[in-house]
Amino acid sequence: VCFIPGGLDCSISFVSHVLGKVCIHGRQKEILSVLVPRLTDLTKSDCIWQRICWRLVECVPDRWMEAVVLGFVQRAPGADVLSRLLGNLVVKNKKAQFVVTQKVLLLQYCHTTAVLQNLLGYLSLDSLRRALLIKVLQELLETWGSSSAVKHSPPEQQQYISKAILICLSHLKEPEIESCRQELLTSMMEGVKCHLDSNLPQIRRLGMIVAESISSKINTDGPVLKFQYEEDDEARELKSLLVQTPPSCVVPSLPDDNRNEKADAARPLVLESNKKSHTTALVMSDEESDAELDSDDDLIPYDMSEDKELKIKAPVYIRDCIEVLTGSEDVDKWEATVKTLESLVRKNPAATREVSVELAKILLHLEEKTCIEGFVELRQRAQVAVLTTDPIPVAKYLTSQFYSLNYSLRQRMDILDVLVLAAQELSYPKSHRKTKHSGAQNPCIQLLPGSDSSKDWRRIVDERIKSKTRRFATGQSQAELASGPNEFNSVVGHFFFPLIQHFDRPLTTFDLLGEDHFVLGRLVHTLAILMYLAVNTVAVTAMGRALLEFVWALRFHTDSYVRQGLLSCISSMLLSVPTERLLQDMTEELLETQSWLGDVVEKDPDGDCRRLALQNLLLMENLKKKLKTVPS
Repeated sequence: VCFIPGGLDCSISFVSHVLGKVCIHGRQKEILSVLVPRLTDLTKSDCIWQRICWRLVECVPDRWMEAVVLGFVQRAPGADVLSRLLGNLVVKNKKAQFVVTQKVLLLQYCHTTAVLQNLLGYLSLDSLRRALLIKVLQELLETWGSSSAVKHSPPEQQQYISKAILICLSHLKEPEIESCRQELLTSMMEGVKCHLDSNLPQIRRLGMIVAESISSKINTDGPVLKFQYEEDDEARELKSLLVQTPPSCVVPSLPDDNRNEKADAARPLVLESNKKSHTTALVMSDEESDAELDSDDDLIPYDMSEDKELKIKAPVYIRDCIEVLTGSEDVDKWEATVKTLESLVRKNPAATREVSVELAKILLHLEEKTCIEGFVELRQRAQVAVLTTDPIPVAKYLTSQFYSLNYSLRQRMDILDVLVLAAQELSYPKSHRKTKHSGAQNPCIQLLPGSDSSKDWRRIVDERIKSKTRRFATGQSQAELASGPNEFNSVVGHFFFPLIQHFDRPLTTFDLLGEDHFVLGRLVHTLAILMYLAVNTVAVTAMGRALLEFVWALRFHTDSYVRQGLLSCISSMLLSVPTERLLQDMTEELLETQSWLGDVVEKDPDGDCRRLALQNLLLMENLKKKLKTVPS
């Protein structure tokens, strides 16, 4: 920065042109990393330098304004410094206003939280710019509450917009909140509905956090929204953005005597609601202490050290279990039946087959009578045991009920989970299944090649044999793997085809292609798993063709979770169907699928969808190469 002696007037438009051209040609970091710290020091107490700096950025041509403004925003150490450097540039220059209020906030999402805090804090530090802050908040809330934006924008961008909304809320003053209270309430109700309808847990939690924050701002005295979600580092970071941190909050190294006092003075101010809750907690604690003084501490408790808990005898027959689960009022007996039902089904397969469908129906509608630990898992394991014991009739019943009336979404998803777990179990060898489900697994001793315990004796024996035996070929002995017939082979069609038949037929209470897209996503992922487990089965080629037609009908679905499942179906089909059958029987379909996968890689807004599509393209190329290397 040069100094002009004698108080002469000068024009710095040439310097502005040089600055803009350097920034637009990729040297933004080099020049601004030197210029911004220097201007920060010069403008601290000198209003002349502030005006010079304002003129410097105002004279930058519009075609270079974005690079300059963005560089200042990224490298300014705080919002107050950015306000000194840029002044009211966003009010005077339309291009700078578009970059600050539109492009950086709504069209980009690559900037850090510090950049957002600098930008929005800069808008809040002047009365002329606060109108732009309100306008920015309204546009952010409009985007946040748009169902189309929630469906088609990536989670990273939605998190970026959520952070911007929370930072804007932290800068609002009480009169400004009062003037737009109804608008904030309307935007909150629309936005939280769109987010809770999403299939992605991350999006749902973002909606909950932002809705809670808006509710706490517009209802300072009344009840506020409260959701249940996992409190992790990301959630805590988002909530911390609602509290402004003053620039002087960093506490330097202080003497031990006054460190705590100054540190307390530097903390952010506590919200009024928190003060009230703290006062209430103190009053409650005093009342509780008084109640403890008046308690019956003088009463002598009964000696119950020798009391024994009565053990309820569980049923030993399957039909007795049915009677207990359907009509018994004995809660203890009902609980014992639920806990032992799985093992009883596996021990009595013949008796189970006689009443398998009836038992599956009872378990599907079974509700928790008492607070049993792990009730959902116990019921699910019993359902899997019934399905694996008598696969065909039970699978027919469950798949038919999936598309029936008068079932909740939870029950339909339970059906899908049970089908997947049972298919996985049936595809395993029986010996592996026994050890998996038995309470105490029998230890299995295997001689592994190269294990430490066998090195010495193996070396001695090998040396003796080598000295006395003439070898023509040697092979490494391996422990024999467990093998057996694939029981899933004969029943795979009963699991797969009924699920894929009626997905496009809406019911009164169930519409897969409409508002119940979350269940559609679960169905698609279930079909992908069943396809993967059907490898080496007779029906795998017919399943692959049907699944490819199913994917093709839904390939443009708006929900990213559903699209991820469809791409998983393609992966399962490529891995399970023999390569020869794929290239001979489904050549045209594969070519169309390859073209669609290329479009997904280039245009899909969801990162996981792009990654899965790329993996499928690589898998298709590998299959082609593998087929070419096989001799005819």
